[in-house]
Amino acid sequence: MENAKRNTTIETGRAKEEAAFRYLEKSGMKILQKNFRCRQGEIDLVGIHEGCLVFVEVKYRRNIKSGLPEEAVGETKQKKICRTSDFYRMKHPELARWQVRYDVLAFCSEEIRWHKNAFPYRTCRQSYSW
Repeated sequence: MENAKRNTTIETGRAKEEAAFRYLEKSGMKILQKNFRCRQGEIDLVGIHEGCLVFVEVKYRRNIKSGLPEEAVGETKQKKICRTSDFYRMKHPELARWQVRYDVLAFCSEEIRWHKNAFPYRTCRQSYSW
């Protein structure tokens, strides 16, 4: 039973990430990569939008009983996304000229909220030293 619930959760997550991909493309973002993974973590979508290299975290909640989806992107998750984005940019030096932006695309039931510049890069840089 627990395994079936986990599979459903994974399928729902994939479906919402695909919906986010389509939504962002229709909104003018050029998606460069889906589900970038490395030892530092995972980023749902990477794209170019409004002159920025954008790292997008997709969050979904069926309802708000456990809070808004965007509230799940707390400080710990932000730092992980920042470390992962730094690694992504090291692997793609051709993207070094782009300004970096971190967005959250939140799905709650059927509503979509796009939070552009959801957290600043300078906050991320304070989370670890090079």
